[in-house]
Amino acid sequence: MTGEQIRDLLGSTVAEIDRLETVLDSLAYGILVCDTEHALIMANKYARRFLPLGQDEQEPIWMMVRDEHLADFFESTLRTGDRALEREFDVETKGKQRLLSISVLPLVRDRQVSGSLIHLEDITERRGKEARLRRMESLASLTTLAAGVAHEIKNPLGSLSIHIQLIQKAMKANAERRSKETGSCRYFALINKYIEVVNEEIDRLNSIVVDFLFAVRPMNMEFRAGNINNLIAEFAEFVSFELAEARITCVLELAPDLPCIDFDERYMKQALLNLVKNAIAAMPSGGALAVKTEADEAELRIHIQDTGMGIPEEHLPKIFEPYFTTKESGSGLGLTQVFKIIREHQGEITVKSKAGGGSCFTIALPIPQKEQRLIPYGDTGNTGAPKRRP
Repeated sequence: MTGEQIRDLLGSTVAEIDRLETVLDSLAYGILVCDTEHALIMANKYARRFLPLGQDEQEPIWMMVRDEHLADFFESTLRTGDRALEREFDVETKGKQRLLSISVLPLVRDRQVSGSLIHLEDITERRGKEARLRRMESLASLTTLAAGVAHEIKNPLGSLSIHIQLIQKAMKANAERRSKETGSCRYFALINKYIEVVNEEIDRLNSIVVDFLFAVRPMNMEFRAGNINNLIAEFAEFVSFELAEARITCVLELAPDLPCIDFDERYMKQALLNLVKNAIAAMPSGGALAVKTEADEAELRIHIQDTGMGIPEEHLPKIFEPYFTTKESGSGLGLTQVFKIIREHQGEITVKSKAGGGSCFTIALPIPQKEQRLIPYGDTGNTGAPKRRP
């Protein structure tokens, strides 16, 4: 081959390699390739963005990965030569927790294993959508039952309460008469004690039914623009006595100059109250509660963090579902109410927690965009802007 032919061949080869690298870097999932010694040969941009890797690419990939669980997984899988499909891992990336689905496959060439192929994908949003869909389906099924509950339980409870009151009045009259005749009414006092227990149970059942109906009835929101910091400050004052009784200190970290957003004050206070009650229950021996606000261009966030007993990892996907509770006397509808209220505000609620390490609930509310952003057209000096035709 002549020198010119060799240059053409090298040029076309470089162009082909560049094209392949561009394709790999444009994929919406991560690709990593390791050799037979498990050292990293290649990783596209997506993989490097989500996978915390070290700098020395001559050592096995599990030595490069800074996440302990991932490193153990890569070592055990690659050393044994096993296939692993769609294993899920929680990984912290740029200060945020992401859920990654990772598969490890042998790289085969000419019927010989020449290395390993690692495929990874960020499935955080997908799992979030699936969880939200399950919650909405649960709420829909509850709505179907609500009408029957209202007639079959609430109305009889009201009737029971009325008749119990009539019995108590009759008992009181008989007790007064018996006391005048014999000077003793211990029998009536004992019966009245039992009736009071019945009354308490009726009130408890009625409270559960009210919570149930609140969770499934359509909400008539009255949105008004306001500063969420003012609402939180008022709410903190409202619950201060209850927190003091529970030996819980409350710290507010409210960001200054928060933008005004639209919210229903009554329902938003109800959501905060349910979260604070949960925090109190999680700190039976006292503790600390921090309420923090912050905002960026797109959303305003409220963080409610406690130092309580935390939530086991296996319970986290279920806590917003109706009837799920770990309390002996809980209805399992408190967080369902919170979820519904925040969704009515077009927002999201998430939680970070671990057993023994406290919990942090985050409410994210959208900030209305008053100015419509336009894509510049014409020769404005921006290389990415389209040009006008002459």
